[in-house]
Amino acid sequence: QVQLVESGGGLVQPGGSLRLSCAVSGFTLEYYAIGWFRQAPGKGREGVSFISSADGSTQYADSVKGRFTISRDNAKNTVYLQMDSPKPEDTAVYYCAYGPLGPYGYMFNWRYDYWGQGTQVTVSS
Repeated sequence: QVQLVESGGGLVQPGGSLRLSCAVSGFTLEYYAIGWFRQAPGKGREGVSFISSADGSTQYADSVKGRFTISRDNAKNTVYLQMDSPKPEDTAVYYCAYGPLGPYGYMFNWRYDYWGQGTQVTVSS
């Protein structure tokens, strides 16, 4: 059973920084995708970023490109989302997710089979 546990959320000021962590256990695939998603109140869940366990390739939503960085520590089975210069519109519950690699779709919910419980990020002064 794959389990994902997010941590690191909280209150951050605009222009500050925050690092989210996603600890993964119970792997069922040799190579897999880890995605970060977020859901703001009254909105749907949107893809933020993705990283491949096979080659470390990444993708970012246009709204976070240049501000957020996804990375991995294979020894710790942990994926990170470094949030620099966050904006109030980044306020949301952030989720990490695990799924198989494929030709496309890494920013969409259907690509992923397992999800964490989420961590709240609030960007406010």
